[in-house]
Amino acid sequence: MTTQVESRIQYNHSYMMTEEYMQQEEDWDRDLLLDPAWEKQQRKTFTAWCNSHLRKAGTQIENIEEDFRNGLKLMLLLEVISGERLPKPDKGKMRFHKIANVNKALDFISSKGVKLVSIGAEEIVDGNLKMTLGMIWTIILRFAIQDISVEETSAKEGLLLWCQRKTAPYRNVNVQNFHISWKDGLALCALIHRHRPDLIDYAKLRKDDPIGNLNTAFEVAEKYLDIPKMLDAEDIVNTPKPDEKAIMTYVSCFYHAFAGAEQAETAANRICKVLAVNQENEKLMEEYEKLASELLEWIRRTIPWLENRVAEKSMSAMRRKLEDFRDYRRVHKPPRVQEKCQLEINFNTLQTKLRLSNRPAFMPSEGKMVSDIANAWKGLEQVEKGYEEWLLTEIRRLERLEHLAEKFKQKATLHESWTRGKEEMLSQRDYESASLMEVRALMRKHEAFESDLAAHQDRVEQIAAIAQELNELDYHDAASVNSRCQAICDQWDTLGTLTQKRRDALERVEKLLETIDQLYLEFAKRAAPFNNWMDGATEDLQDMFIVHSIEEIQSLITAHEQFKATLPEADKERMAILGIQNEIQKIAQTYGIKLSGVNPYTNLSHLDIASKWDMVKQLVPHRDQTLQEELARQQANERLRRQFAAQANVLGPWIQTKMEEIGHISVDISGSLEDQMNHLKQLEQNIINYKANIDKLEGDHQLIQEALVFDNKHTSYTMEHIRVGWEQLLTTIARTINEVENQILTRDAKGISQEQMNEFRASFNHFDRKRNGMMDPDDFRACLISMGYDLGEVEFARIMMLVDPNSTGVVTFQAFIDFMTRETAETDTAEQVVASFKILASDKNYITVEELRRELPPEQAEYCISRMTKYSGADAVSGALDYVSFSSALYGESDL
Repeated sequence: MTTQVESRIQYNHSYMMTEEYMQQEEDWDRDLLLDPAWEKQQRKTFTAWCNSHLRKAGTQIENIEEDFRNGLKLMLLLEVISGERLPKPDKGKMRFHKIANVNKALDFISSKGVKLVSIGAEEIVDGNLKMTLGMIWTIILRFAIQDISVEETSAKEGLLLWCQRKTAPYRNVNVQNFHISWKDGLALCALIHRHRPDLIDYAKLRKDDPIGNLNTAFEVAEKYLDIPKMLDAEDIVNTPKPDEKAIMTYVSCFYHAFAGAEQAETAANRICKVLAVNQENEKLMEEYEKLASELLEWIRRTIPWLENRVAEKSMSAMRRKLEDFRDYRRVHKPPRVQEKCQLEINFNTLQTKLRLSNRPAFMPSEGKMVSDIANAWKGLEQVEKGYEEWLLTEIRRLERLEHLAEKFKQKATLHESWTRGKEEMLSQRDYESASLMEVRALMRKHEAFESDLAAHQDRVEQIAAIAQELNELDYHDAASVNSRCQAICDQWDTLGTLTQKRRDALERVEKLLETIDQLYLEFAKRAAPFNNWMDGATEDLQDMFIVHSIEEIQSLITAHEQFKATLPEADKERMAILGIQNEIQKIAQTYGIKLSGVNPYTNLSHLDIASKWDMVKQLVPHRDQTLQEELARQQANERLRRQFAAQANVLGPWIQTKMEEIGHISVDISGSLEDQMNHLKQLEQNIINYKANIDKLEGDHQLIQEALVFDNKHTSYTMEHIRVGWEQLLTTIARTINEVENQILTRDAKGISQEQMNEFRASFNHFDRKRNGMMDPDDFRACLISMGYDLGEVEFARIMMLVDPNSTGVVTFQAFIDFMTRETAETDTAEQVVASFKILASDKNYITVEELRRELPPEQAEYCISRMTKYSGADAVSGALDYVSFSSALYGESDL
């Protein structure tokens, strides 16, 4: 038997156990086992659970209380589920042999930290079903449930949490326990579908078919998940509360089945990840070797081509060599540079990946290390640099002779092109019929030509130097170069002689016309500013002006007088300018010079000057008359300003004084409210009597507006200020009178003495810090506290709703008085009015029109009749009126 057990042990795990584990399950609940339904469920479930493990050892049990009596299969079960070897069992069949074997099993269970309460070997040997089931449940807890751990919870709580997490997305599933939550079978089906959706079509399950759901779960689990059927669907459905231990045992099998599948999947993923990393690394190694080989082969082929230094004889051949080298630089080398860079990147990436995955570093094959490639590349660049220098030197050597010959031709052609027509131009006599300006223009043009001629001196010298260098280098066409150079030098000497002769002729003619030209210039210099002065004067004399004060018009008159004082001096300048014109005419007549009639320096003539002077003389007296008329208008406006200011400066302070007087009366507590009322009425009459002054000021303001006067330096008051102040004064006196009237009504209605009213006013005035007849909420709170109120936040909020129902943020004196007298004063209530009507109605629930007219004054009686509704009670008579609802409406209450 021992040999057979040893050959079938498939697990070798060790467990750690604490004595506190599953303390809620320490005591075996004997009473529960008395329930036959539960006993049946546990017997079937525990038997199936034990067989699911015993079959790994090639055996099973049929009767749970009989088959464990000798202890052999019990020890075998423990070895299978623990993966450990128990002591060798006793082989005898005597009772003490059986007890010894069972004790070995129980000792093994205890060694795992499990406290066995009230379970002894004798009871197991005697076939005590309750004790046997309790022992098996203890084993299940220790080896199937305790090690379940989900989100820091373990054992029963961990298994329950696992079930809740897995079934959370499913409709009609709410796992809260291990009994009634599983009766409809949907929870088991949800567990299977969550992990193996191919086994169950959850959408077709119905909550009203629990037996079908349970059998589906049992059959699928047994067929595809290797979980034996441990329960009967009918037992679970027909039991009000299925056995918790049986359900837990069966559900734990699902946990272990699916947990193993998840672990296998995790292991497979880990292996795939490792293999993928390894495959990627091998691919990078192969790519490195391939790229390294190709790059080194390209360097080996390229270096001999760059080391070839055989020079070509012609310039075109050397240029082809240079173009080939440039193609190498532009086309062939850049991809290789990229390959070299990518090779180094791949190598570094590969080494990093190998290091991170704990693999050994990659060692390329011999001669293909990064350093080997770098050395080969360095040798390539050295050869490349030498080849480029050799090419450039050879090309420069061949270019020199071609360059000199081409340069000589270019400069000679440019010079010959420049000199073409220059001799004919210097021989012209166009200055003989020209004016002074034209002569001066010709002179400037000639000076520019002389400068150009001097600048070309350097080019002639360069042509001669190039010709000499070509002769020294034995240029093959030196004869034609020398001939062309000599012709250029001879022509250069001729141009120099003609240039000097033309300068002398131009200077002689220029002196002859210079005097007349100077006079023209003098006329233009003096006529232009004088003409501008006359244009400005004409514009100023015709200028329209807008002024708003006497000072501004006086300033314009002063400026005009100053202008008239300058006219004599201007007339002298006019005569001098006309004298210059006369002198020009005299010189032309004396020397017989034909004038063109146009001053080259200006478009003005002496006729223009005379015409504009006459215009200025005509405009001066017209300007005098316009300024005097405006002065008279501004003086009239000034009188209106002073007249308005005199009244406004009196009305403004008067209104402010009355406002202050009203404020003083409203807070005065020295007299009675009637005294305040009389004083305010007198003040109101005075204000009304003062209205005539406001109307007079309005009339003056209208005159000012009609005169388009918009400012007044004599007063800070505008008509708008006076209007606003007057309207505010009328509003304030009316509001203050109304407040005093309301205070009198409040005092009389609530029986407040004058002393109490004065005391309220004094308290209010003390806390009215802004002196505007209103208190802020903080000031109101301080006032109530000073008067003995014990205020919490809720109580103060209630009071604020009474005194400030519109949430304006302030408390008026009237609201303050209403609050202070609300609870202490004698006030009628709706109940009192109802009681009074009941007396008039002779204790009836309604009242008639005749009774109202008999008992009340006519006016009050008609008021009630018009507003009372018809009484509709069971005792109603014709003409009966409802005085109860009428009384409630008077006080804004619902029907009493």
